[in-house]
Amino acid sequence: MEFSVTKSALLNELTATQGVVERKTTIPILSNLLVEAKGSRLTITATDLELSVRTSCEAKIKKEGAGTIPAKKLLELVRLLPEGEIKFKLLDNHWVEIVSDKKKYKLVGMAKENFPALPAMPHVMVKISTATLESLIGKTKFAISMEESRYTLNGGLLILKPDTVAMVATDGHRLALAETDQKLAGLNGEVKVLIPKKAMDEVEKLAAASGSDAQMEFAKDESHLFFQAGHRLLISRILTGQFPNYEAVLPRDNNKSIVLERTELTDAVRRVSQLADQRSHAVKLSISREGVEISASSPEYGEARETIDKEYKGDTISIGFNSSYMLDFLAAAAEGPISIELKDEQSAGQMRPLADESYRYRYIIMPMRI
Repeated sequence: MEFSVTKSALLNELTATQGVVERKTTIPILSNLLVEAKGSRLTITATDLELSVRTSCEAKIKKEGAGTIPAKKLLELVRLLPEGEIKFKLLDNHWVEIVSDKKKYKLVGMAKENFPALPAMPHVMVKISTATLESLIGKTKFAISMEESRYTLNGGLLILKPDTVAMVATDGHRLALAETDQKLAGLNGEVKVLIPKKAMDEVEKLAAASGSDAQMEFAKDESHLFFQAGHRLLISRILTGQFPNYEAVLPRDNNKSIVLERTELTDAVRRVSQLADQRSHAVKLSISREGVEISASSPEYGEARETIDKEYKGDTISIGFNSSYMLDFLAAAAEGPISIELKDEQSAGQMRPLADESYRYRYIIMPMRI
């Protein structure tokens, strides 16, 4: 294998693989990239067995072939090299020689035969707008559970219907649901797939890098999900198991509502939560004719109280929420008015941003005893 490639083209593709490369692995080959030179293209593959990415760029191929190169060292080296052409040559013993102008390096590679084979992408099921996918993930992924024991909650549920795309995530204490209208040609029924958190992060990056006008091709087989945007392909294992019946959690009769500006609410919650209990992060919302009082207290720090003036005609209600959960949602919500909808002190509250109507975005948050 012998080829040359420009630094900028190579660096772009190497950067796209870094989220997938295993840092601390017991299988050394997974710390390497599979580099294949064929025709006029260089193909680079990374995998951690759960998630794989394959990407490519233009290159001048002198001799076709393949080898594996340590991913982290290659990225660091290429980043430090000057702009221009970089030459690669596979030597004996799987070593790889890298030459840039008068600079020469040799990296210790491994046998390409040891690199795991990737499943082939099946027939494309649907094409989804990358902007839609990026937005849905951004609005929901923060609600995913970090507890490994709650396996089915370690990802987001993507729901595809002929006219809509939706995503939902929950950790049992809160639930984020976003849905938008989009015609999905070729889809007859409903398709639901559980995407692991790490895969969602990479799909989001892939969508962002593709530009807002691009389309993401989506396919699946028995155990894998495939996301292709341009020359980049992401393959993820499907999370198996039953995602909870989220529709049963959605509040039906939260009849006490108040609308506050996102920035004003965010700033108040952020300030008040500084004096909240550091374990529970609990803040109290008291809604009355005088407006909304946000308060918190803890034996260690003291107490905080802020009032936001707002007209409210309903019954007085006080409810406790985890301030971190509130701030997660407010950071993902569109700028503008936020509707807070409550039923009573023991029932889940619902928050909705009213400015962005193209996404039906709902955030359900369980109350806390204060």
